[in-house]
Amino acid sequence: MTPPHQTHNIRQPIVTICGHVDHGKTSILDCLRDSSIQEGEAGAITQKISFTSYPISQLKKACPLIEKRGLKLDIPGFLLIDTPGHAAFTNLRKRGGSLADLAVLVIDVNEGIKPQTSEVIQILKHNKTPFMIALNKIDNISGWRSGVKEQMELQRSIETQPARVKQIFDERYLTIIGALNSYGFDADLYYNITDFTQKIALIPCSAKTKEGIQELIMMLCGLSQRYLSEKLKLGKEAKGVILEIKKEKAGSYAESILYDGVLSKTDEIAVANIEGKPSITRIRVLEEIEPLSDKFKPKEKIQAASGFRMQLTEKIDILPGMPFTLYKGNKEAIEKEFKKELTEALKTDKQGIIVKADSLGSLEALLTLLKQANIPILKAGIGNINKTDIINAKANLEINELDTMIVGFNSTLDEEADKIKGNIKIITDKVVYKLIENSVKYRDEKRRELEKNRLMGLSTICKLKILHQYVFRNTKPAIFGVKIEGG
Repeated sequence: MTPPHQTHNIRQPIVTICGHVDHGKTSILDCLRDSSIQEGEAGAITQKISFTSYPISQLKKACPLIEKRGLKLDIPGFLLIDTPGHAAFTNLRKRGGSLADLAVLVIDVNEGIKPQTSEVIQILKHNKTPFMIALNKIDNISGWRSGVKEQMELQRSIETQPARVKQIFDERYLTIIGALNSYGFDADLYYNITDFTQKIALIPCSAKTKEGIQELIMMLCGLSQRYLSEKLKLGKEAKGVILEIKKEKAGSYAESILYDGVLSKTDEIAVANIEGKPSITRIRVLEEIEPLSDKFKPKEKIQAASGFRMQLTEKIDILPGMPFTLYKGNKEAIEKEFKKELTEALKTDKQGIIVKADSLGSLEALLTLLKQANIPILKAGIGNINKTDIINAKANLEINELDTMIVGFNSTLDEEADKIKGNIKIITDKVVYKLIENSVKYRDEKRRELEKNRLMGLSTICKLKILHQYVFRNTKPAIFGVKIEGG
């Protein structure tokens, strides 16, 4: 590791590992950091965002291919972020786009692209985040022979599979390539690609047997070194994002990511609230994540990119996903920057539904996906559904009854709000794609109901036939007999 007095000119790339909940992303990350975190988590599904600092010395140890291929690396390592499977957490963001420099999208080669995978792809595309795909669970292909014991390189292992197995593998990865094409992405197996700016690399692998994991590390290193060097140049001012607040015996810690600059324990920082106004505070405790560990170590100074936690001197209401920056008395300039960032993240419409989520990243992801589903949004906020949200939704009764709904991701209904909710439709879920699915379904049903009520309100139409033998007067007024044929 770099001694405290030294600094790299190039920071660690931030890499998010994302994908469908049970396609094996945490297991892939386990292989990368050689731990068994997956086993200790509820239902083997990732409960919390966690970050791992992966220094270059350990990367080289885990991947002899780096030396074998003569890769010259300037990057000091990686900061890996494991995200829950839903797209909202893929959407960790900073000013001007994604917090991640690179993403690894984990797809089960046997199951292909699922609804949650689709969400993640849409968010990555929306944020213009470069990504590669780990085609996990190749060991589940019937008859697959792992080349790990023979220390066989992945390409050779694939090419020497029995003909029937190779045929199944080809069919499955080509199906995934076809599906990616529908999102506007060209993709191919990593060893068939010459220009990685034009095609998405697929790296077949197995978290179980560790086959392909070396190639995955090599691709991460190679692409970061070749294509991200300019982006990774270290700035002077500390900038970061607060991921979440964790309460412990010693007090509340703000778990955060520093994505640029250097942060000292003696610094003052400005943290944004939901309106974009900065709260100024000093740092009481500054602790950085230790390499390949979930333990934190006290520090006087940390350098981007870094996963760390801090205790602050001021009691301020911090919301997950909010940005922070170094404060040098420039409060107005910081407020302008924060507001610009939040406006960019939370674009709403003149009319529409009310949306709530548990963090800024979740909220922006939700807004993106709702807009793609053609659902307009009037107001968006962070936190639980409250009385004000109900009042705003009720106001829609006068404008458009279709919009009298509130959508909440990881948000619950306040007691006060529950008492006055009346007929307001409230849809909440902890899985984004289900939330979108249920919202679209409800609006379709509501639209049909409103249309039916509108038609029922119209005067009943009847069909008449004039009886010519009973015309008594032709004009002023016409008097004649009729037969009612319908209605």
